[in-house]
Amino acid sequence: MAPPELQAEPRWQRTGNDRFPVAADVDGHWWVLRLNCFPDHAMWTLFVDGVPRFDIDGTPPSWGRPHDRSAPLLTNADEVLAPVENLVAYGSEVGKPCDDPFCCG
Repeated sequence: MAPPELQAEPRWQRTGNDRFPVAADVDGHWWVLRLNCFPDHAMWTLFVDGVPRFDIDGTPPSWGRPHDRSAPLLTNADEVLAPVENLVAYGSEVGKPCDDPFCCG
């Protein structure tokens, strides 16, 4: 069964952070996308309120274009990114951060 998030229509906002470039308030929950070292890892990891949900290579049509540079800038990005700020490396959210110097180092 597909995760319910794949049917949502988030309105992405830019965060100004290279690893967590966009976030969206979806029904009172903050979604944050981490940009991973693709193709060594999935392109994106979705976090909802700081909790990892799943990895995804492409985005569903209902998500629009998350990396759209014309998206508005999120004014409270530091607050929104605080729960994930230490989860920069792929796998860190499950206690196994990638330490390969060619993709995540």
